[in-house]
Amino acid sequence: MGREGVGFLLQSWRKGRQLWHSVARAANYSTSSAIHTPTASVDRVLPPKSRLTWRRLLTGAVLGSVIGGGAYVGTSDEATISNWAFQGASLLNPLFKFFEPEDAHRLAIWAAAHGLVPKETRPDPFILEVTLWGRTFSNPVGLAAGFDKNAEAVEGLLGLGFGFVEVGSVTPVPQEGNPRPRVFRIQEQGAIINRYGFSSEGIVAVARRLGAQHGKRRLAETTGELFGSASPFATRITGTGIVGVNLGKNKTSEDAAADYVQGVHTLSQYADYLVINVSSPNTPGLRKLQGRKQLQDLIKKVLAARDEMQWGEAGPPPLLVKISPDLSKQDLADIAAVALSLRIDGLVVTNTTVSRPDSILGLVHSTETGGLSGKPLFNISNEILRDIYVLTKGKIPLVGCGGISSVAILQR
Repeated sequence: MGREGVGFLLQSWRKGRQLWHSVARAANYSTSSAIHTPTASVDRVLPPKSRLTWRRLLTGAVLGSVIGGGAYVGTSDEATISNWAFQGASLLNPLFKFFEPEDAHRLAIWAAAHGLVPKETRPDPFILEVTLWGRTFSNPVGLAAGFDKNAEAVEGLLGLGFGFVEVGSVTPVPQEGNPRPRVFRIQEQGAIINRYGFSSEGIVAVARRLGAQHGKRRLAETTGELFGSASPFATRITGTGIVGVNLGKNKTSEDAAADYVQGVHTLSQYADYLVINVSSPNTPGLRKLQGRKQLQDLIKKVLAARDEMQWGEAGPPPLLVKISPDLSKQDLADIAAVALSLRIDGLVVTNTTVSRPDSILGLVHSTETGGLSGKPLFNISNEILRDIYVLTKGKIPLVGCGGISSVAILQR
């Protein structure tokens, strides 16, 4: 038994001893002072000798359970405890269906922000490690933008085991987005339709959160120490993964480039990489920015804004563009040409789709407007991924996005 196991066992023994004294005191209370306690109620009908035997049995059972359980947990390795935590959390997942989709989303963010989600303590196999843009990803599976829109739960989400987490989309000025309801489940297909419309607390609020998290993550990376408890349900969770920032424009903005430039100036210092989101289907006119000339002009301005800032030896964060799955062959060719000519650092392929595959037709909520994500997006996204890889001749890093629902699907 290791030192931690002995410590846990000693702590369990002390708690058991305190509990024994509490039980003994409860058993000696008068009937009038403890009339509402189970101990007092039983004491009244048992003869003295039976009471003594009952006390000893109860105390022995409590002490045995506490000490035995403490010894078992204390001698279990972190991987076992982490596995228990994730298995236990999975049992709660079905409860989320009783909440409205957006309320369930908010609850999940709140839980992750307050350390009420399991923490992955098992190290990733080295074979999963990816080095790109001078950054090391412990594994290639990340959480896409759209979940933690306002950087509220970065530490908790990294703690779940993701190799990277992308926050946003973040707009310069706070905006509510589209009216509720704006998120709809298609449970039969493991899919969601959303029309949030870049709901965002704005770059100032997000910069404040990212700034606080950035310092802790950098300290953890340089010292090799993680903040918070070693418990898989730690109150404070810190991960040391990669954090990307996804930038958007305000719905009423007349100068899209200015919005993205403002995002770069404010948030790039906290980002391991930046993403220009020009492909959300829920902001009017946004997807027009994917046209060849519009995209070229936009990227030039954003690159200039990034490169004019002061950077250390690590240099500026890489710049990626997130594209739509609903593009024509010509649109894809134009985007590939711009990406190659301007030497952008990567493409995120793809955003949600406005198309409706046959697999969801006729299902409840399938006719709602908005972007479809989840399992039905996987094949659509992969087709675009293959096309854009050929068009860019394998010269630009690509981040596949959409429809990853299990380990098995990654092995296809």
